[in-house]
Amino acid sequence: MSRPTGVPALLREAAVVTGIGLVTPVGRTPDAFFGALTGGRGGVTAVPEGHAAHGWLEAAGIAPAIDGREVLPPTEVRCVDRFVLLALAAADDALADAGLVVGRDVDPRRVAVVLATGGGGLETFEQQSHRRLERGRPGVSPYLLPGMLSNMATARVAIKHGIRGYSSAVVTACAAGAQAVAEALRLIRAGDADVVVCGGSESSLHPTIAAAFTNARALAHGWQDAGRASRPFDAARNGFVLGEGSAVLVVERAAHADARGAAGYADLTGWGASTDAHHPTMPRPDGEGAADSMRSALADAGLEPADVGYVNAHGTGTRLGDVAETAALRAVFGADQPAVSSTKGATGHLLGASGAVEAVVAALAVARGLLPPTLNLDDPDPACALDHVRGRARAAPIRAALSNSFAFGGHNVSLTFGPPSTRSSRQPIRHHSGEPR
Repeated sequence: MSRPTGVPALLREAAVVTGIGLVTPVGRTPDAFFGALTGGRGGVTAVPEGHAAHGWLEAAGIAPAIDGREVLPPTEVRCVDRFVLLALAAADDALADAGLVVGRDVDPRRVAVVLATGGGGLETFEQQSHRRLERGRPGVSPYLLPGMLSNMATARVAIKHGIRGYSSAVVTACAAGAQAVAEALRLIRAGDADVVVCGGSESSLHPTIAAAFTNARALAHGWQDAGRASRPFDAARNGFVLGEGSAVLVVERAAHADARGAAGYADLTGWGASTDAHHPTMPRPDGEGAADSMRSALADAGLEPADVGYVNAHGTGTRLGDVAETAALRAVFGADQPAVSSTKGATGHLLGASGAVEAVVAALAVARGLLPPTLNLDDPDPACALDHVRGRARAAPIRAALSNSFAFGGHNVSLTFGPPSTRSSRQPIRHHSGEPR
């Protein structure tokens, strides 16, 4: 379990989210994305004909296509996996959203990049393996490794934007995206960076991964309406739905953001991590490891359980996982439970990118004072009894929000967010109707 640094929370360097970039099944901008979630609109669909996963997956959260020429020179597009393209698109948008140009607004050596993935370029590896079987050694592209390695999203973002500070890739399965965001807070507190580009990217909607999860009986199945398949905490849930996409956050030292007049969405206030040490794929039934992670995040942020108004749950829709997380939430918060929702009902499970996507949800919930519901939570499982946000969004001012991410291998990561400490805050763009986009 991670421990507080020993420095009182109020005296630590504040870290604020100043930019958000997204490529998700429910939207590409913060306003479109959060508007879909709070409006109860999901992005899980049947897999269309012509898609690589057609016939292999019953349902999926499919991200928009990215024209590689928008993010890379045309000669280099064929050299990278889709997960890299998704990361580049989200990083470009996050930096633009923050109004930050590396080299103009910040010393390149004071910028870090930490991006996560669960599988990296597995689709590229699979394609090249087929070529080797068909054509032998000459069939394998010399660009295979720089195209598929898990660190290549980080490397490509750094190369494109001239970022010369610390860089790393996190691969702790479904906790990886959240761990990348936690690394941003650690780097800023340690004085090692003024700006951190962090998040996750995943592109796993292809036959081998689909077959593996199907054979493991982990995926939702038998739903005539694919949009109903992902149903965290619901009594009828029978597995998770694979999704793909990317989320990148610009996390900045608050004083640095103020100096350049940048506005913040929310402060990243704390993190916690633990390991179940229990089983390669199953969580501890009592949720003890997840509870340790949450308690540590609260302690790191200087928060009490009663301070938390919203939890974005890991909530995948699996039988064991949802019950274990419920046990952990009950252990941490007792009878006075905060509002809880899982946005995987709308997006599917983005594996290594999920923690970054859901960190964005928590930050936007704080910024907007609006809590998205869990889609398809029609009949809550009594074993998962919590203060679920369901049916419609709930308006509530939030002092602190918690986001949970748990993974194969027993990795647990929790993040806390609070109101921005910058002098100005980010406001949603509104339609003429007055509703957030």
